[in-house]
Amino acid sequence: MRLTAIKRINQISSRNFIKNHMKPRFPVIMENFIDRESPAFKKWNYEYFRKIAGNHKVNIYGSELESLDKVASSPIGQTTFSEYLDLISTRPTEHRLFLFNLLNIRPELKDDLIYHDVTDGKILKWLPFMFFGGEGSVTRNHIDIDMSHVFLTQFRGTKRIWLFPWEQSDLMYKLPYNFHNLPNIKEPDYREFPALLYLEGYEAVLQPGETLYIPSGWWHYIQYETEGYSVSTRALPSSLLEKWRGFKNMIVIRNFDNLMRKILKEKWFRYKVKTARKRAARAVRNQKSFLI
Repeated sequence: MRLTAIKRINQISSRNFIKNHMKPRFPVIMENFIDRESPAFKKWNYEYFRKIAGNHKVNIYGSELESLDKVASSPIGQTTFSEYLDLISTRPTEHRLFLFNLLNIRPELKDDLIYHDVTDGKILKWLPFMFFGGEGSVTRNHIDIDMSHVFLTQFRGTKRIWLFPWEQSDLMYKLPYNFHNLPNIKEPDYREFPALLYLEGYEAVLQPGETLYIPSGWWHYIQYETEGYSVSTRALPSSLLEKWRGFKNMIVIRNFDNLMRKILKEKWFRYKVKTARKRAARAVRNQKSFLI
C-alpha cells in the first residue's frame, strides 16, 4: 500500500475547484473553506457546548471492527453531551459521536459558519453534521452510502485520514451489499489480504481550520490523533451515475442486505466474505496483467 500526501491550497475559485477537483473527483485540503473569521472559530469550545446543550442525550459509538456484517454499527450506549465532553477531555477513548446534529438541536449555531462556497451553490449549508472523538478513536474504512461529496472541517484537535478512490474497491475487499471493507486497513495483514499491497491512496493530517474535500464515492479511514471535533458539510452527487448509486445504496441495497441477514444470518456474511476475496483475487490478476 502506498500513500501520497494530499495537496493543500489556500484560495481557489469555484470554476477551478469544480474543474480540477469536483468533476474529476480528486481530493484536496482547503485552508479557507470556512472563513477563519467565522464566529464558530472564536466562540465554539467545550465549555460553550456544555452551556448550550450539556444536558442533551447523545448516542455513543465505539469500535466498528465488531460489526463487519452490518451497513452501520449500532451505538454502544448513551450519556449526556456534557459527560461525553468530560470523557474525551480527560483520557484517550475509542468512544465517538457519529453524525451528531448539534446544529439541528441549536439551529442558531449555523449562523456561526461563514462559507467560501467553491461548489457554486451546491453545498447543503442547512445540513451540517458534527463528529466528536477521543484520542485514538477511529472510524472504519468506508464509503458514504449517499455518495455525496463531503467537506470535512476540523475545529479542534488533529485527524489523520486515508483516502482511496472508488475504482480500488475490489482491492480493498469491499463486502458486497455493504459500504465498508473486510480487513483492518490501519494494520493490514498482507499475507491474508495480499490485494492490499496494490492499493494507492492519499493521506491527510487535518489541523484546526482546514477542510478536506472527500469526493463522491471515495473510501475514507479516519483516526483521531488527539481528541477533537469537526463539521461535515455535504454536496449532492454531481453525475447521474453517482446519483443513481446513492439512490440504489439507500433504497435498495441497504434494505436488501438487512433482509438477507435476517433470513440467512451467518450464511449471508460468509457469502459476502467469500465474494470479497474472489473479487480481490481477480483485481490482483488484472493489476499484474496491466503491469506486464
